[in-house]
Amino acid sequence: MQHVLRDSVGTAARRLAWTGCLLVALLGASAATAFDWKTMAGVNTVTVTTTNEDGTPRETTVWLLVLDGYPYLRTGSTRWGANVERDPDVKLHVGDRDFLLRAVRVTDPTLSERLQQGFREKYGWSDAVLGLLPGAGTKLFRVDPRPGS
Repeated sequence: MQHVLRDSVGTAARRLAWTGCLLVALLGASAATAFDWKTMAGVNTVTVTTTNEDGTPRETTVWLLVLDGYPYLRTGSTRWGANVERDPDVKLHVGDRDFLLRAVRVTDPTLSERLQQGFREKYGWSDAVLGLLPGAGTKLFRVDPRPGS
């Protein structure tokens, strides 16, 4: 009888341990996708890593704008912008953290104007000078968690 009871307790403990591990994994995944980007609103530059056509990584320092709790990046006719359009999976290095994200092109005109205004307000005269270059800042991307990460 004691042997049967000990096996039942051992089985229940193992099930509880597996359930706890699964719960921790699910909560960890949820926390990764629910990062509070508002805490990064004051960060001026980040490093975005994209993939070149030949498969090599390309690191580029870019400006970051957080609007309505979402992170946005902007570029013009650049190699990293072309890389993102070909392969939207990017790594964003912010402070001492890395985020595996997917860049989504912003196509809504109203949101695009709000973002352009946000970049103008945040970066001031630097943004105005860059805006004089042909094709500068015409591609806007929201960066979201990658599916499954």
